[in-house]
Amino acid sequence: MNRQRSGWLFAAVILFTAPLVGGAAEDEDGFVRIKPEEIVWDEREPGPDFAVIAGDPQKEGFYVIRARFAPGVMSRPHYHPTDRHVTVISGTWYTGSGDEFDPNATVPLSPGSYMLHPANAVHFDGAKDEEVIVEIKGIGPAPSIPVGQSSP
Repeated sequence: MNRQRSGWLFAAVILFTAPLVGGAAEDEDGFVRIKPEEIVWDEREPGPDFAVIAGDPQKEGFYVIRARFAPGVMSRPHYHPTDRHVTVISGTWYTGSGDEFDPNATVPLSPGSYMLHPANAVHFDGAKDEEVIVEIKGIGPAPSIPVGQSSP
């Protein structure tokens, strides 16, 4: 989906409720398998969209989520109280750091790239010319806090 979106302020708290995407079930040996077409996206205007793969980033414990940025969608400077580990799944993801939002000062990361968002480090990121999907892993709770707001 290539919806044009722009001017987006990262939500102070991202609400996720499903422990596994789309009600994916464990098999008798405890394995969980999720195909790309089974991922249920929480579509947000103006974006990005989110999907919970495992866990719950609003609760204690390990979680895996995916973020999907339409072309032109970038988060504004924000931070998280815990480390987040990000892998680029598809597209070129543009990443910046610091309180000043400047898409021209971002570093492009191609599919397969990894980035650590250290706890409390201000950053912004997103897509420029193509859809981007990243996978984010960490230990919750992990709200996104816009610069200028204190932690919830």
